[in-house]
Amino acid sequence: MLKHNNHGLLINHQREKLINVMVYFAQNTQKCGKVKLFKLMYFLDFEHYRQIGRSVTGLNYYAWPMGPVPVDLYAEFDVPAADMLSRVQFESISVKNGLMINIKPIAEFDPSHFSKRELRLMEQQANQYHNTSAEEMIEATHLEYKPWQRVYIIEGKKQQLIPYEYVLTPTEKDVISELSQEHQEMVRNFA
Repeated sequence: MLKHNNHGLLINHQREKLINVMVYFAQNTQKCGKVKLFKLMYFLDFEHYRQIGRSVTGLNYYAWPMGPVPVDLYAEFDVPAADMLSRVQFESISVKNGLMINIKPIAEFDPSHFSKRELRLMEQQANQYHNTSAEEMIEATHLEYKPWQRVYIIEGKKQQLIPYEYVLTPTEKDVISELSQEHQEMVRNFA
């Protein structure tokens, strides 16, 4: 739990959530490669943001040609930190168009870091995309009027940050703004 004047706990909690999301999707979907994982995390984070005004993983996503990419995590895949390597392995597997980085869990998923809503959303994503290929997931992120499409196609901001707010309707924006302010006040009170 959070303690006064300790920012490290918030960072560590967010990191635990990120790694556990990776473990969860690797355990609960088929063919969970890097691309599929990134798409699952994007759907999870943006849906959670749409509902309550913050992401699950704390990642930022950028509009790359093949869809939204969490650039910091993408970079870490080249040289994963020890905490990540103690929970997941990365295997290169030959596929028809080259190599796929497959994510394999080597630790159990720890649900204690998540709210009931977060767990429910992860389960929904895993069920919906259980057997879906990375190529099919790329198509799903490119749908009209979705955040990636708005940034990459409509605004022409290639490689740029995809604002979480783009997932909201104007009415949802007002509600989420209020929730977000309340959450920030709570974090400030505990930090």
